Amino acid sequence: MSVNVFNENNFENDVLKSEGKVLVDFYADWCGPCKMMSPVIEKISDEIGDLAKVGKINVDENGSIAQEYNVMSIPTIMVFKNGNPVKTFIGVTDKNEIIDAIKSL
Repeated sequence: MSVNVFNENNFENDVLKSEGKVLVDFYADWCGPCKMMSPVIEKISDEIGDLAKVGKINVDENGSIAQEYNVMSIPTIMVFKNGNPVKTFIGVTDKNEIIDAIKSL
């Protein structure tokens, strides 16, 4: 599985109107902890397969979406279910903790 790139043009269709679960990684290119999480997000995408859609959104390029979801610190990882945010992780987070949360939703 590949990691999707979300932005203001596709966020509504690919995340909010998506049935099922979507993991969204709010990040910035200059953010050290975000760079640490990037390979983790890719591994999650590979490991969970069709269980959830996985994607990233650059907060510098899509500030209005980050603001709408009160993203104050990055990386922030949100899991949406049927268009609603149901779980949030802030900062560097263990891969298995994120996968377990997705499976439990």
